Amino acid sequence: MSFEPRIVAFLCNWCSYTGADLAGTSRIPYQPNVRIIRVMCSARVDPSFVLQALATGADGVLVCGCHPGDCHYAEGNYKAMRRFPLLERVLAAYGVPKERVRLEWVSASEGQRFADLVNDMTDRLRVLGPSPIRAGLRTDAVERY
Repeated sequence: MSFEPRIVAFLCNWCSYTGADLAGTSRIPYQPNVRIIRVMCSARVDPSFVLQALATGADGVLVCGCHPGDCHYAEGNYKAMRRFPLLERVLAAYGVPKERVRLEWVSASEGQRFADLVNDMTDRLRVLGPSPIRAGLRTDAVERY
């Protein structure tokens, strides 16, 4: 049996989720490996959400928001953009390759872009193979308690 990655995608309500919806209503095909979680803004995605997704079995995490300058909450996507390098440093400390977590911008009219992102990430994760993160994070949690 071949490996099929599990991807958790946090999508902002106003642009990215609507872009994903457009991909579906336009019948644009994309890999079924993604599980979507709608959040009001990409700034709402706390780094602990990403860690939790990886710890509970996701092989990759995709965070999508409005394009910079187009956030419905004025500067939410800038906050997500500033937070992302810090998240990458935490993930590096756990030995997580940066290819497993992505921050992307998808507008409501970019259904094809959303589908392309999901397909690209799925293909890249297939090459990387199953995530060893789940076991590593569980071991770290046991050591702390």
